[in-house]
Amino acid sequence: MATPEFIRTVRASAGHQLLWLPGVTAIVFDDQDRVLLGRRSDTGRWAVIGGIPDPGEQPAACAVREVFEETAVRCLPERLVLVQALRPVTYGNGDVCQFMDLTFRCRAVGGEARVNDDESLEVGWFPVHALPELDEFGLTRIKQSLSSAPETPTWFDPGH
Repeated sequence: MATPEFIRTVRASAGHQLLWLPGVTAIVFDDQDRVLLGRRSDTGRWAVIGGIPDPGEQPAACAVREVFEETAVRCLPERLVLVQALRPVTYGNGDVCQFMDLTFRCRAVGGEARVNDDESLEVGWFPVHALPELDEFGLTRIKQSLSSAPETPTWFDPGH
């Protein structure tokens, strides 16, 4: 994932210390209920689509933007699926970040899935029963997104 310019500016004065940041994940389904995934250029692994909102950007708008930027697919958010504070991550350069992830179930409404930036090696649609190898992060979010019913509750960790 490319580092947004506003984070580079903060890092110039904050150094490598922990930054608490919002993160957005989009679980995008097409009309055949397949899931949109991208094979990341930094790890070579298949993953769900996501990114960091720009300052002042609404999380749902970020989901739409990230999906288009990475895959050329246009989507509409249907509902908030999951809210979760993730564990801190230390990157190769020593930067430490911790993300509050907001995951949205989205519906594809246009565009053809293709690599649309340098963050992905491949993008594609996958049936839920035939997903490529994914980490627990992606699998959990896909599972929580399977119901399209608007009354399906948002998952959160009650912190007990």
